[in-house]
Amino acid sequence: MSALLVPADRGQETPLGPITEEAYRAFLASRAGSALGPGFLQCPSWAEVKEGWRPLLVGWGPRPEAGELSGVALVLLRQLPGTRKSFAYLPEGPVADWADPGMDAWLTPLLRLLRTAGAFAVRIGPSPEHRSWDAARLKAAAGADRRLADVLAREVDPLGTAVAERLRARGWHRCGGEEDGDAQPRYVFRLPLVGRTVEDLWSGLNQEWRRNVRRARKEGVETVVGSAADLPEFYRLLRITEERDGFRLGRSLAYYERQYAALNAEEPGRMTLYLARHRGEILAAHTMIRVGRRVWYQTGASADHRREVRPSNLLQWRMMQDAHALGADVYDMRGVPSTLDPGDRGYGLLRWKLGTGGEVVETLGEWERPLDGTANHALYRAFQAYLARR
Repeated sequence: MSALLVPADRGQETPLGPITEEAYRAFLASRAGSALGPGFLQCPSWAEVKEGWRPLLVGWGPRPEAGELSGVALVLLRQLPGTRKSFAYLPEGPVADWADPGMDAWLTPLLRLLRTAGAFAVRIGPSPEHRSWDAARLKAAAGADRRLADVLAREVDPLGTAVAERLRARGWHRCGGEEDGDAQPRYVFRLPLVGRTVEDLWSGLNQEWRRNVRRARKEGVETVVGSAADLPEFYRLLRITEERDGFRLGRSLAYYERQYAALNAEEPGRMTLYLARHRGEILAAHTMIRVGRRVWYQTGASADHRREVRPSNLLQWRMMQDAHALGADVYDMRGVPSTLDPGDRGYGLLRWKLGTGGEVVETLGEWERPLDGTANHALYRAFQAYLARR
């Protein structure tokens, strides 16, 4: 293993190289790794979910070969058809200390390693936030042709601004420019849990949400935790939801079965399937994922009929309470559209999440760059042209 490491250069570069799954997971579970807030897309198990990609686990620190780490990355490599070259993707990663001004100490050897592994370009998803807006401000700002960028942010994160400047200075560009052109959601909705009681969470819901939760209880809706055997019913409801709401995730039942098995094999209870039943029938099914002190509501699905009993509201309220009981710092409801126009189809999802009283956070999004070499730059231009035609 040590022969594969990129050596320190006069003390300026951090030793970096491939590491084992055991060392990777141990770092994520450590105090130092947990403090970096790793997401589920950077867990080793995610490589088992993504078919067609070759995984590479990388770590850096004082002695990576001995498990002494300060950062890690799950790299997914996808071969470009007709070539021996691959596109390197680090979904919502790497897991690194982005506040460290000496990021070149690990970033430079990481890019060198990926080039050696046959990558022609790389895409990353830095974890720092860029801007945030509270629910009340966005509800008041809704209107025709309005977008999030039109509203003065409650907070601009100086770390996010600094990291963006550093990346641009090093030849990286933001995918999609200032619009949302990322594979993972750039705008996410988060409900802070730190220092709040369940009563605080309840009072944070708007009147419509509280009314709908009470309605569901009165109508006899019950919430339960499902199992792998319930995934086909979840998937059936998901297809109904996609048709009703006009979107297509493009994932198969096998994808969710693989995800459920891989994440829970890595850590029991990492992925949970919640079900809302009414008169013996499942009307809504939502998935939740947890890593350390972070919890995500990942995917939701619901039936077209009996929507008046509000199963999804009660199901979400159950998941919020469970996230709180797990000691999570935040309940992340994942992506929201950037539109504030009530006439746009996507606004309904944003409005629904705003009702919980949380906040919209704009992350730094995803960043790309070709790796050094004329051939790599040519392949990258061809790759961008291909994506533009899709």
